[in-house]
Amino acid sequence: MAEQQNQRYSQFKGQPRLPKFAIPSHYDLRLKPDLIACKFAGAVKITVDVVSDTKFLVLNSAELSINPKSVIFAANDKVVESVGVELCAEDEIAVVEFKESLPIGVGFLSMEFDGTLNDRMKGFYRSTYEHNGEKKNMAVTQFEPADARRCFPCWDEPACKATFKITLEVPSELVALSNMPVVEEKVNGDLKTVYYQESPIMSTYLVAVVVGLFDYVEDHTPDGILVRVYCQVGKASQGKFALDVAVKTLGLYKEYFEVPYSLPKLDMIAIPDFAAGAMENYGLVTYRETALLYDDKHSAAANKQRVAIVVAHELAHQWFGNLVTMEWWTHLWLNEGFATWVSYLAADSLFPEWQVWTQFLEQSTEGLRLDGLAESHPIEVDINHAGEIDEIFDAISYRKGASVIRMLQSYLGPECFQRALASYIKRYACSNAKTEDLWSVLQEESGEPVNKLMNSWTKQKGYPVVSVKLRDHILVFEQSQFLLSGSHGDGQWIVPITLCCGSYDTRKSFLLQTKNDTLDVKELFSGTSGRPWIKINVDQTSFFRVKYDDDLSAMLRAAIERKSLSTSDKYGILDDYYALSMACQQSLTSLLSLMTAYREEHDYTVLSNLIGIASKVGRIVADAAPELLDDLKLFFINLFQYSAERLGWDPKQGESHLDAMLRGELLTALAVFGHDATLDEGNKLFHLFLEDRNTHILPPDLRRAVYVAVMQKVSKSNRSGYESLLRVYRETDLSQEKTRILGSLASCRDPEIIQEFLNFLFSPEVRSQDAVFGLSVSKDARETAWNWLQHNWDQICKTYGAGFLITRFISAIVSPFSSYEKAEEVEQFFASRMKPYIARTLKQSIERVHINAVWVRSIQSEKHLAEAVRELAYRKY
Repeated sequence: MAEQQNQRYSQFKGQPRLPKFAIPSHYDLRLKPDLIACKFAGAVKITVDVVSDTKFLVLNSAELSINPKSVIFAANDKVVESVGVELCAEDEIAVVEFKESLPIGVGFLSMEFDGTLNDRMKGFYRSTYEHNGEKKNMAVTQFEPADARRCFPCWDEPACKATFKITLEVPSELVALSNMPVVEEKVNGDLKTVYYQESPIMSTYLVAVVVGLFDYVEDHTPDGILVRVYCQVGKASQGKFALDVAVKTLGLYKEYFEVPYSLPKLDMIAIPDFAAGAMENYGLVTYRETALLYDDKHSAAANKQRVAIVVAHELAHQWFGNLVTMEWWTHLWLNEGFATWVSYLAADSLFPEWQVWTQFLEQSTEGLRLDGLAESHPIEVDINHAGEIDEIFDAISYRKGASVIRMLQSYLGPECFQRALASYIKRYACSNAKTEDLWSVLQEESGEPVNKLMNSWTKQKGYPVVSVKLRDHILVFEQSQFLLSGSHGDGQWIVPITLCCGSYDTRKSFLLQTKNDTLDVKELFSGTSGRPWIKINVDQTSFFRVKYDDDLSAMLRAAIERKSLSTSDKYGILDDYYALSMACQQSLTSLLSLMTAYREEHDYTVLSNLIGIASKVGRIVADAAPELLDDLKLFFINLFQYSAERLGWDPKQGESHLDAMLRGELLTALAVFGHDATLDEGNKLFHLFLEDRNTHILPPDLRRAVYVAVMQKVSKSNRSGYESLLRVYRETDLSQEKTRILGSLASCRDPEIIQEFLNFLFSPEVRSQDAVFGLSVSKDARETAWNWLQHNWDQICKTYGAGFLITRFISAIVSPFSSYEKAEEVEQFFASRMKPYIARTLKQSIERVHINAVWVRSIQSEKHLAEAVRELAYRKY
């Protein structure tokens, strides 16, 4: 009998999608969380349309206990009893078998269940907070991508949209929130039952519930939509900035998408334990505290910018994702790429002085760096198991996705693009869409071959490097797939080429549709004396790299020094050259020489990237030629000192947001490179800060630099700076300050201190979501961190389970190594510990180690590197 039953159920196992016997249209969901025992009970009645002859219903359920006696199906006054419920943990499904075939048409599936409020920040989970000195639990949901099934049995796929009527039974003193406004509350002694309005049609991953003690600030949009920001009691004033951004952003999006926000209210809430940055649940957006709260006294300019962009990102999802939803996770990028791109559009409108479109280049660079790996993946990626979804919430879906959207907008023009997006939202509202649906609308609106153009960017991984040579007045173009390993891939793209010649008034554009092409630029040369500079991919609006011949490179370098180029173009030239150097297609000597052209650069985004490149070059040279390291650090100190001295240590009255961010990054870099005056000043300021935490002498924008300066002098025989910084960590209740300190502590050079610090990351004093901020350790402590990871791997798996946070441990600790032996050691360790949710990250991290190893060998074979570094280190400016 049991064997027969197993055979009957086995047909449903190992499938990527649920069978389509029945389609859900409505859920009546009742939940009763117990915040002391950390359990919950629930009941659900699902309206389903049975569309084919079946004795089975198959839906998702994970880590729930379903009461088999409660499972019934009712239709047309007839009740069909179930004969069994089989829970399959591996497939996260519940197979319900009935005595007879279910009647075709609409019926009601009812069941009762219970589960645990887990501590893994997914499904229906608990987060801890303090109120009046007492530790308490709150109940929170996080369902994206596939964890609604951990809270209630459901058809947990984005295409299975339904309406939801939610009822909560909770302690009467607590705030209970869901997607929709409250219709009625009934208090019965210590408990109250809260009934919510029925939701519009939406996917299960957007359902949300939060129960706990909260304060809030509120405002209304001109349309009368109530907007609130909820946070821990006592922190309400820190929600005001995000509230202001939200109210204005809803208005911007209403105008841009030509569709108003579709719910009567919008709540945004800060959750102390939260795995992602934020989650766009319809009408109840959840955030990490660092992504929602802003404190004038203790938050840095970078924190303010992050809050604005994250809020704009999540609110973009209310249209792109919630109103129009991807059909399956293959099209995740439609949600995330668009929300990323649109968030910059909103931030630029609200804060034009932040120059966020220049800063957007950092997003593109992150996408280019991941997509330069052979182990990257296409924007549209096949998903065959729920366990594979978490890993694609990455720089491809978000950053490459946003970058190709920007490229397409630039190609079609902003007005045409906006009209098409508005049409797309209207056409697919309350429904699901695939990537090709968007292309079709854009094609209709523009008359351009969007489908053909974009398929080469979304259906294959990688991107091209376009090599450019000038032969007389003919430009010769050749595209090939760029790989950081230096090898050549076989991809080919339709590349929108733009170019400027000697001035931004002289432009040309065309589509490079073949491997090679030429362009006569004689007419562009007319009216210019000598050979003018030529810049390809004007303002970096397209997602590819450019390799210039030596003459073109020399002219661009001269144009940088004459300050003739736009900020975006200066950024692009440097970033492409760095990538080509890592891929061993340009020498490190020539990269260092190019870096000197940026010594008098003022722009935040360009200098921030220059600092990042200098830091990575320092690490690779430490492995390839450690004897050059002192001279190299001296060169970098000379490179950054000009800008650091221009800005000084003290913020100026009325200075720009960007200068405030730049000062902190420059001083942090000088501290890491061992600049004595910076280290001394940082340590001096820290001691003044310890005496008076409210001193104006150490504003938030400087704190990271000062904390890093303190940690550079810490060792096992001189621990006081470490102990003092831990004390500051323990005394602050601001999440932004805590994560700032964790990142700074990791910069210590003493492996014994780092060992102690890594163990501290796993203490109850550090929330598990924040441990990842402490993983980017100094080069001297890489081996310590790797040993620690191996020793604690079982605990890491237990704490984080499947989810993207666990992948951060691997990428942060493995990727910086640069020897084949280490790559092999890593592979051997994980050979017996492989799980689907770490597979992609592990392969990518090992590939990065191989890339570093090749780069090390290339640097070791450079003939005149030592003389070049010495000359740069002692050059007088």
